[in-house]
Amino acid sequence: MRKGYQGTGPGAITPDGCAVELYSRLPIGTEPEIIAAAIPPRAHILELGCGVGRMTHPLLERGFTVTAVDESAEMTDRVLGARTVRSPIEELELGERFDAVLLASFLVHAGDAEVRRGLLRTCLRHLAPGGVVLIQREGEDYHTDVPRERVDPAGFTVRIASDEPIGDGVHRVRCEYLFPDAEWTQTFLSRPLTKEQFEDALSEVGLQVDRYLTEDRIWVRAVAATTGEEFSTSSSQNRLASDSD
Repeated sequence: MRKGYQGTGPGAITPDGCAVELYSRLPIGTEPEIIAAAIPPRAHILELGCGVGRMTHPLLERGFTVTAVDESAEMTDRVLGARTVRSPIEELELGERFDAVLLASFLVHAGDAEVRRGLLRTCLRHLAPGGVVLIQREGEDYHTDVPRERVDPAGFTVRIASDEPIGDGVHRVRCEYLFPDAEWTQTFLSRPLTKEQFEDALSEVGLQVDRYLTEDRIWVRAVAATTGEEFSTSSSQNRLASDSD
């Protein structure tokens, strides 16, 4: 278990506190559509932190080739139809380059800044010339109005039970997932990043924002700082330009 991370509930728990059985139950939202609109058709995607394949499988169905990476064998065992690699993301060295690298699940907000740098360096290290990195950020109100909860249409409740600043800009967050027949919790460390701090974090490893893909700026398309102008896609009408501030 990674320091500061914890998980409870039925089944296997990964080093970052994720419950494999829980993630096998969670539905996927609009993420596959956002990703598909931001990259060329049939692109080869390197998915970092694939989990049980909640995004892997819809991307495969859309005709993409996916290499799916996770540090948990219990997670990758549930990924079907994709090449899987078991490795901590920050240590990954495939010696290959991809059209698109996917870093979802708010991983860019790792509490340890050096881990964050390692994650982003892995993205850049595996990026083909003209390729893109797709990153999922926390919402800008993620650490406010806590505790809060929502009831999913599928019939379970997700609760952000606590969000505690513990120093050096890091928060300890506890989430609860309540199903009629089971409950899980996950406690993890998160470093909130403003838009400016996020862009600085990209810059320090040689990446830069190419486009914010959603109005809330949760989904971002980034490129290598020296090759950003080489990438183009016919789906540009589906993406939103970064605001000018």
